[in-house]
Amino acid sequence: MRVLLIDDERLARAELRRLLAAHAGVEIVGEAVNAADGVQQIAALKPDLIFLDVQMPGGSGFDMLAALEDAPEVIFTTAFDQYALQAFEVNALDYLQKPIQAARMAAALQRCAMRYQRALAYTAPTAAKKLFIKDGERCWFVALQDIRLFESDGNYTRVYFERQQPLMLRSLNQLEERLDPERFFRASRRHIVNLDHVEQVTPNESGGLDLMLRGGPEVEVSRRRAAQFKALTSL
Repeated sequence: MRVLLIDDERLARAELRRLLAAHAGVEIVGEAVNAADGVQQIAALKPDLIFLDVQMPGGSGFDMLAALEDAPEVIFTTAFDQYALQAFEVNALDYLQKPIQAARMAAALQRCAMRYQRALAYTAPTAAKKLFIKDGERCWFVALQDIRLFESDGNYTRVYFERQQPLMLRSLNQLEERLDPERFFRASRRHIVNLDHVEQVTPNESGGLDLMLRGGPEVEVSRRRAAQFKALTSL
């Protein structure tokens, strides 16, 4: 498992290296000292997992995640326990409070290994595995298989998962480039649909299709795109 350490304190990074040395399956591929550096290192090194400090100069760990095209697995590390609830609200892999205990580190890595294998089974090698979404003060860390619909809304994209519909500052075209085309279908100029969440397909009067998604809403597919949909789904 390829790991990147992101912390502005040199001693904290050294302690992480010491703890991780006991785990043969972990390869530390680099270090970053702030949020901006973290974004660059993640893009360059493509780690499977990051250890991320919450409070850093120039931007928090949450700000850094919101700037990513797609996010690897995350284990938060911080000396401030008031961030624990926010970390788990965004579905982080784990939250380790400094000073980090070896047993807690081992448990966090075990959870990561299990979730990483499940993610590999779902996504294409070059596709995003999950998205971090920050809408105002609320944050979500969402696995792609849980997202049923992306809907264009001006310069934003509305993301449908569970009962949530937050907006993210990213265009539909940007998102489409990072999604597995075998699973995510561009139904229209405004919509990308997760095929795993299509519950019902009905022909409409214009020669296209109406897709009813599990949990809603209904999405219209034009006649031209309907042929692509049928070819993709073997209808």
